Amino acid sequence: MTLTGAGKIAGVVGWPIAHSLSPVLHGYWLDEMKIDGALVPLAVRREDFARVILALRRAGFSGVNVTVPHKEAAFALADFCEATAIAAGAANLLIFHDDGRIEARNTDTMGLAGSLAEAFGTLQDRTVVLLGAGGTARAAILALNSLGAAKIHILNRHADKAALLAAALQPLVKSALAPGGNEDWRSAAAAADLLVNATSAGMKGNAPLSLDLGALRDAATVLDIVYNPLETELLKQAKARGHAVIDGLGMLMHQAAPSFEAFFGIKPKVTPGLRARLIQALHHA
Repeated sequence: MTLTGAGKIAGVVGWPIAHSLSPVLHGYWLDEMKIDGALVPLAVRREDFARVILALRRAGFSGVNVTVPHKEAAFALADFCEATAIAAGAANLLIFHDDGRIEARNTDTMGLAGSLAEAFGTLQDRTVVLLGAGGTARAAILALNSLGAAKIHILNRHADKAALLAAALQPLVKSALAPGGNEDWRSAAAAADLLVNATSAGMKGNAPLSLDLGALRDAATVLDIVYNPLETELLKQAKARGHAVIDGLGMLMHQAAPSFEAFFGIKPKVTPGLRARLIQALHHA
């Protein structure tokens, strides 16, 4: 039996895109629900992004997921945006409506919040160190705030960029935002309950983070949004030191669920079976 979403096609757009697990993830749900549809990977350069998105809309795509480096461009291109995308200043989901308009959403916030709630629990009265100041870091701040984080240290190699991010988001969140540069790592880490890497450092093909985890409290948890490789150098080092670790698959799965519903009309479930399928795909990559 074919369910709602028959014949629909969506995409995932990035540069590079070969590392993306989104086609496997959405393919798992399509098979599970017996939906006649597809999500295809599309490698798109920065300079071609707007032209390709408009072409995909005209070609009848339901929409696209957007990954590095296009999240800010996706937000700027949209005709209208939901609140989380506006707050984040970035979008990882573009929906093509029947009237021709493009809607931007940001499901990274929901994805990280879902992953953290599942693996860590509440962040009430907790202190977080967040690495990065780009679009993903913006979404991460909103997620951490939604779980009750008391203080978020935003560290970036360019301290002025972290300061701009903190100034933009502080009016929108209850968490106290403390921006700084890499030189502030040791002092920030000493009080951290959670470390979140919201950069692409450590992603397959990218250099790993250079970080002295000895500055962290023994009880601190380390989360890396990178999922390919599943165990980044950061997580390896953290695990060797006895820290609890959270890999990027949880965020990936939870952020994909609302995208799938937008593309194919059915809300999917994040399950151990899905995680096992994604790990299998990573092992064969």
